[in-house]
Amino acid sequence: MITAAVTTPDRVIETVRKTYPNFKVIVLNDDFNTFEHVHKCLMKYIPGMTDDVAWSLTVQVDAEGQAIVWVGPQEQAELYHQQLRREGLTMAPLEAA
Repeated sequence: MITAAVTTPDRVIETVRKTYPNFKVIVLNDDFNTFEHVHKCLMKYIPGMTDDVAWSLTVQVDAEGQAIVWVGPQEQAELYHQQLRREGLTMAPLEAA
């Protein structure tokens, strides 16, 4: 029986970990939701939302036509987007941050 030495080239295995993309939840301005309703919804559904930030975002929606109210993982973004839309807010489609 004949045996031969088998050599393999040294391989460098590098693992690159990619993070999942974040998504933006964006509320749009409309002609039928009141400041109070938008503020109440932001306070109710966006975690960690403070009264001052909710009012600031509500004013931004009115003045600029939209505001990014939350940025984070897709699954949570989908939940907050759906909850706000269910309350009648006008929402932009989710977009990657």
